[in-house]
Amino acid sequence: MPFLGQDWRSPGWSWIKTEDGWKRFEFDGDEFERDSNFNLQLINVDNQEMYTENCEYSVEKTQKEEYNNTTRTQYFYKEKWIYVHKESTKERHGYCTLGEAFNRLDFSSAIQDIRRFNYVVRLLQLIAKSELTSLSGAAQKNYFNILEKIVAKVLEDQHNPRIIRELLEDLSSTLCILIGRFVLVGNMNTWINRLENILLWQQQLMNLHIKQEFGTGLTLSDLPLHMQNNILCRFSDAWDIINLGQLTPTLRVLTEDPHLWKKLCKYHFKEKMLCHLIVSESGHIDWKLMFFALQKYYPKKEQYADTLQFCRHCSILFWKDFQLALLFKDSGHPCTANDPGSCFVPISPQHFIDLFRF
Repeated sequence: MPFLGQDWRSPGWSWIKTEDGWKRFEFDGDEFERDSNFNLQLINVDNQEMYTENCEYSVEKTQKEEYNNTTRTQYFYKEKWIYVHKESTKERHGYCTLGEAFNRLDFSSAIQDIRRFNYVVRLLQLIAKSELTSLSGAAQKNYFNILEKIVAKVLEDQHNPRIIRELLEDLSSTLCILIGRFVLVGNMNTWINRLENILLWQQQLMNLHIKQEFGTGLTLSDLPLHMQNNILCRFSDAWDIINLGQLTPTLRVLTEDPHLWKKLCKYHFKEKMLCHLIVSESGHIDWKLMFFALQKYYPKKEQYADTLQFCRHCSILFWKDFQLALLFKDSGHPCTANDPGSCFVPISPQHFIDLFRF
């Protein structure tokens, strides 16, 4: 019967193998005096080799820890799909958490895709508002690594600075509350440094100046007023219209036009939603205030160019590569359904979080 417990030879003693089995080696005084030179030489050699091995191991361990802290946390997560299991089975023990899903799915590459950028930013914003404490320490570290990449990308290409400012504002407000309650995972000094980085990023985004490209082509101001008005009617975000009105006096007059906001109200909302009219002091309907009031009571449906997909047949959450799907009929994960396309459901950022609430 094999021995399953601790080593019976008692680690810490020196043992030698004899014909009768293993015996503990004990130094005898006479023997030690007779072979003192040989023994001391042998011990010194062994200690030197052991010391050299320990030094090499320490250097290797330090290099490995440094690699994990600097490189692996930023570029290790490259999986395109994960299995979402909510209970223990014979095949799998435990359940999939929000932090595990956030770590394993490839969000670092997703922010480089213009179709997935807004989706990832909205997910980070929802996590910052209510789910930050539910993430593990590794997931929180990955969260801030991705956030740092997003800020660097916005500062470089100068796209979508407003939504990143909103994300940082929500995150800083949450951290100020959580730091005061001492409920965060890890060293408090680390969280204070992260909060300082967020404040620094906010300052950099506030000081961001959009570079104007001078060329021979037409600009928005060169177009006729009725064409500028038609362009403003097709903006999906009302705050973009208000920000655009701060550029020139002509655009300000166009963005304050009541007919523009009336068109926006009737385009984005149904007739039955227009029952609560907001009347100004002059007795006219204030369509601008009415638009923001309707937007508050009837928030618009979130639309994204590309989202995470969930396979109801396999219970797998994955990024779908549409190019591979067209060329090789690859569904994005090892699906076993006869008709994989009928099992896919797009997952919104809020639905992504709800998947991991048990």
